[in-house]
Amino acid sequence: MTAVIDLNCDMGESFGPYILGMDEDMLELVSSANVACGFHAGDPRVMERTVCRAAERGVGIGAHVGFPDLVGFGRRYLDARPEEIRTDVLYQIGALYAFCRAIGVELQHVKPHGALYNMATRDGRLAEAIVQAVASFDRELILLAPPASELARAAERAGLPVAYEGFADRNYNPDGTLVARHHPTALIHDPVAAARRVVRMVREGKVRSVDGEDIPLVVHSICFHGDHPAAVELARSVRRHLDEAGVRVRPLRELVNRGKDPQGGHRPGWPGGGA
Repeated sequence: MTAVIDLNCDMGESFGPYILGMDEDMLELVSSANVACGFHAGDPRVMERTVCRAAERGVGIGAHVGFPDLVGFGRRYLDARPEEIRTDVLYQIGALYAFCRAIGVELQHVKPHGALYNMATRDGRLAEAIVQAVASFDRELILLAPPASELARAAERAGLPVAYEGFADRNYNPDGTLVARHHPTALIHDPVAAARRVVRMVREGKVRSVDGEDIPLVVHSICFHGDHPAAVELARSVRRHLDEAGVRVRPLRELVNRGKDPQGGHRPGWPGGGA
């Protein structure tokens, strides 16, 4: 069976005159785009432009929802109540959907950003708040989440389609969590090393942690951070190594069965899975 994977990237993070990321180059390399919705980054002009350019290339479009924290780029841990998170997430999904609908393209997925993502992987109350927002808007939207996280479990309990996510440019702790950004080993800068790790995730369902231990990591999608200084080089290297390994790159909508029980049967997009 042919292995299949989605490659996603955080995009649309520029704001007014401030340019962040290499969206044009990354759109040629990935299959899904996580578009900032104006809370942690982005603005309405950037959102519309990013949606249009992703649609032109057939790249799947997702709402990248975060804390209302432009100064901290959504990476500061805020003390927000679940009800605040639910309504903030719903607001951001609706904002991006407006641009998708205006140009006649599908909204494919939702991915929490930064601190909200990290908090929801461990805090069941926050995970439930995000899931409630997604489910109330559209139960066929795919939710990107780390495997075996509170966020993934909450989505699965609610019957939402879930895509398990790995990271090309981040190191992992032995417990499967990401190494904190303030740590000197948090980021991976070597394109070849990153590519080899991604191929192992896809083909073997494993990744090497910072202490040298192999840990299980079964994923549907691999993330690149658009603000990583070597994002384009990393993505090009990953695409080349995936091609050489016979792995096809496809957007999430082609990998995850939507509107069906995510626990039922073999899930397309897992290592060895066909699509």
